[in-house]
Amino acid sequence: MTFLPDASTMLTYSLACFILFITPGPDMSLFLARTMQGGRKAGIASMVGSCTGCLGHSLAAAFGLSALIAASATAFGALKILGALYLLWMAYSAIRYGSTLNLKNAEAAPPALAATFWQGVGINLTNPKVVLFFITFLPQFIRADDPDASAKLFFLGVYMVAFTFPFAILMILIAERFVGFLKSNPRAMRVIDYAFAGVFGFFAAQVLRTQTR
Repeated sequence: MTFLPDASTMLTYSLACFILFITPGPDMSLFLARTMQGGRKAGIASMVGSCTGCLGHSLAAAFGLSALIAASATAFGALKILGALYLLWMAYSAIRYGSTLNLKNAEAAPPALAATFWQGVGINLTNPKVVLFFITFLPQFIRADDPDASAKLFFLGVYMVAFTFPFAILMILIAERFVGFLKSNPRAMRVIDYAFAGVFGFFAAQVLRTQTR
């Protein structure tokens, strides 16, 4: 049994993980807000909580999706198509609504580090972007007939945490400047929105192309 995908799959997946990480959402908003409230320790506590939530998603994907593969390859293929449609919706949303950050509570008193950690866990576990990533997008990197699908799904989930961890640390360390830049450069954010839309559209096309072979 092997849990390591091939090199080209890992390269594509790494890019997908990076795009997911830098797309503004509830997790990123929490990191930045907690960093601005309580400093680096608070930001890192919320980030570690979010990573813990991702490990929970990884376990759920490994057992749940592998069970779906065993039950029906057709259903698994349909799930991939659903993932492509979700990515197209993400592309549309990035252009239509923009990738704005919610920092409304950044000036409030920071909670204790333990509370911040568990808040990170809770927000990650209920973050639709992360949930849909694991349920609909992750399967495109696994073949329906792969006997090691469960191990590979879990590995890819853990790899995402390990791969994005240093980026999260870096983001927290420069959080104040990062947030200030976003607030003062709305045009730059629109450029980023269109870049996100293009990448989402590319991955959606890749999924659909795979399904029509």
